[in-house]
Amino acid sequence: MAEIILEGITKRYPDGALAVKDVNLHIEDGEFVILVGPSGCGKSTTLNMIAGLEDITEGTLRIGDQVVNDKAPKDRDIAMVFQSYALYPHMTVRENMGFALRLAKADKSVIKDKVEEAARILDLTEHLDRKPANLSGGQRQRVAMGRAIVRDPRAFLMDEPLSNLDAKLRVQMRTQISRLQKRLGTTTVYVTHDQTEAMTLGDRVVVLRGGVVQQVGSPQHLYDEPRNLFVAGFIGSPAMNFLHATLDNGALTTSLGVLPVQDRVRRTLERENAPRELIVGFRPEDFEDASLIDPSRVGVTFTVTVDVLESLGSDVFVHFTETGGRASTAELDELAADSGLTDTGDSGHQIVARLSTETRAREGRPVELWLNVEKGHIFDPSTGVNLSHPEVVDRDG
Repeated sequence: MAEIILEGITKRYPDGALAVKDVNLHIEDGEFVILVGPSGCGKSTTLNMIAGLEDITEGTLRIGDQVVNDKAPKDRDIAMVFQSYALYPHMTVRENMGFALRLAKADKSVIKDKVEEAARILDLTEHLDRKPANLSGGQRQRVAMGRAIVRDPRAFLMDEPLSNLDAKLRVQMRTQISRLQKRLGTTTVYVTHDQTEAMTLGDRVVVLRGGVVQQVGSPQHLYDEPRNLFVAGFIGSPAMNFLHATLDNGALTTSLGVLPVQDRVRRTLERENAPRELIVGFRPEDFEDASLIDPSRVGVTFTVTVDVLESLGSDVFVHFTETGGRASTAELDELAADSGLTDTGDSGHQIVARLSTETRAREGRPVELWLNVEKGHIFDPSTGVNLSHPEVVDRDG
């Protein structure tokens, strides 16, 4: 096991295209770090540079106490798990898992012991003599992980290992990977496009956009205190809702009403010389059915017509149209494109509210909602900076 340190890591292709720019990251020994972001953001390229599959244009990469920029992948003592299982179809599970050890000319008894131990950890013991064709997708992915485990590497590098699985299997495998990493304590760098995986798996999450690190922190830190519009819109499912807002006399005028601004936030906006035109963001859980709220609680109420109501048993999601139109910036347009909104023709100004199951809301009917204004995030449209949390810094040792 070892720490992994990236100092000013940059990847520039011969045609001048910049894939990754000046990544600085200190991954502690035994830490589980997630690289997350939309397609093309540089997360897999960063992982491949750590693995040695991509050359580093600038910067220094250390694994343990060694600079490994010029070391071949086989000399870095890391193990990779890919989106593709990449199993040999003519070999049994046992043979697939022990293949790398056989290439290294390990003793047969050592190979047997390591394979059987890995199989026990991954619940594959009864499948050791089967061929990959006779396994489910989840079992094949566990075999691929077992092949990495038996090498006892200094670090695991995982590139979207669950993306080929169906939704139920992804949840199951996510739990298994988390348990496995905690049990083995091996430094792990995990790439995913799925922010739900990022939120549930990692000790820390690295959010990338266009090859540039946007924010590093624990999943809860990124959720509660996003540094900018991009992080706020990417982290969270359903995503944060964004509204146009005009700052006037210490309050924010929006299509949902006039939102009072807390004294602390007002002082911050003044100190940061905030523009008059702003964007305000609220999580779905910041809304509630007004009939269920104590009137003494600070917030605003407004009436909307429910377009779609989704009952999930423990929660009710209400979708309604915000008349002011979708807030538009480069960050929000990129997130809309990545989520598929631009492909579906959705106008993009739907608001999602997460309500208690006791709500009286009904599809196609008006309902009075309450909004917790104290939970709002205020962003500068021109820079994307979160003005309500300007003190936010990366918690990256």
